Amino acid sequence: MDANKKLYVGSLPYSTTEDELRELFGQFGAISSVRIITDKFTGQSKGFGFVEMESVEDAQKAIEGVNGAEYGGRTLIVNTARPPQEREREHRGSGGGWGGEERRGGGGRHRGRGE
Repeated sequence: MDANKKLYVGSLPYSTTEDELRELFGQFGAISSVRIITDKFTGQSKGFGFVEMESVEDAQKAIEGVNGAEYGGRTLIVNTARPPQEREREHRGSGGGWGGEERRGGGGRHRGRGE
C-alpha cells in the first residue's frame, strides 16, 4: 500500500532543505519523493515534511533509523503519514461555507424589509 511508504517527518529545523532530507533518508533505501511544507505567504518552512520511500521495507527502516534521532539540534519525529483524504475532510468539514451563505441570504431579506 502506498500510504505505508509515505512518511511524515516532524520537528525539522526550519533551515532544512529537501536535498538534506533526501540525503538523510537515502541511507535507508531509494526515495520516490521529498517535500517540505512551507507557508504559502512567506515561503518559510513549517518545520515538517513528507518523504516517500520506494518500498514499505525501506520506509520501516527509515522510521526505525530516524525517529527520535537528533538533527540540527532537534529531535525528529518520523511515522507513517496519514492518507491525504483524511486531512482534506478535516479541513473542509469546518462549516465555513455556511456562514457566508447565511450572511448573503440575511442581507437580501433586510433590504427587502427596508423598502
